[in-house]
Amino acid sequence: MKTDDFDYNLDESLIAQTPLDKRDYSRLMLVDKKTGFFKHDHFYNIINYLNKGDVLVLNNTRVIPARIIGEKESTGAVIELLLLEDLGDTWECLVKPARRIKPGDVISFGGILKAECTLEKDEGIKYFKLIYDGILLEILEELGTMPLPPYIHEKLENPERYQTVYSKISGSAAAPTAGLHFTKELLKKIEKKGIEILYVTLHVGLGTFRPVKVDNVLEHKMHSEYYDMSSDVAEKLNKARKEGRKIIAVGTTTTRVLETVMHKYNEFKPCSGHTDIFIYPGFEFKGIDSLITNFHLPKSTLVMLVSALAGKENILDAYKIATEEKYRFFSFGDSMMIGDFKNDKDEI
Repeated sequence: MKTDDFDYNLDESLIAQTPLDKRDYSRLMLVDKKTGFFKHDHFYNIINYLNKGDVLVLNNTRVIPARIIGEKESTGAVIELLLLEDLGDTWECLVKPARRIKPGDVISFGGILKAECTLEKDEGIKYFKLIYDGILLEILEELGTMPLPPYIHEKLENPERYQTVYSKISGSAAAPTAGLHFTKELLKKIEKKGIEILYVTLHVGLGTFRPVKVDNVLEHKMHSEYYDMSSDVAEKLNKARKEGRKIIAVGTTTTRVLETVMHKYNEFKPCSGHTDIFIYPGFEFKGIDSLITNFHLPKSTLVMLVSALAGKENILDAYKIATEEKYRFFSFGDSMMIGDFKNDKDEI
């Protein structure tokens, strides 16, 4: 299986640079995971494709202002850190430029935060001990900026637009973008229809957005990310599964939590830990029936994940149609729902 098999042509003008004025006004493409048949709609109509008794599972992680810029104390060189994960006594970070920082080097950020490099790893990743007084999140709110992806060049006027309306548990270096389309009002309507809404946590890091740099898909190593599933959520998911009700994941990060737990225990269990699960065609889905997601980068692990659910040809066909129809792509872009809509080529 080659990485190039998951490539597609995308005009740069289709990469959404800013969020829409209204979250749920994004376009929605529905794709049947068996037939590949599709339909165009808008996200505010997503409720029409959810049925009473369905379970909607969302990732309630919250993005921290994880991009901070400081100076190397010994030389004054400008250094950027992207805080990826709190490991307790140290933080895992992505460093730019990585070659300028070695273990023992100290970076100063505005006189209120210092970072001492303790360990050097691969691909620009290093570990740092953070030195500060007070509450780190408050310091980051003052010093840091939202870690928007490199393909977004416009300034984000309102940082809350890179958070889901249900974000709660701080710790992500990127947003679970499939959830950005939901409004509080839409979630209330969904709940009122009799759809159960549950939350898990996965703090988004390199495992989600690191590019695939190898030719052979099977040689790619996923970076691990922290996840958590509560006992209440596990119990409700097991009940839904036993009763034959559909479990719909909002986003690839939610999918990775549900599939990690099911593949580890063959049931949903209260647990937390780190997952490096890599989902690509041939994968057996045990945790989800349907997926609400965005349009992903060419040759990415996320395109591989949706291809595992709906079939590579179906996904590439859908992406081709999306480019022809001028859908908006990536983090602030439009949405797709993959599920069981029709078993034939009739209209969904």
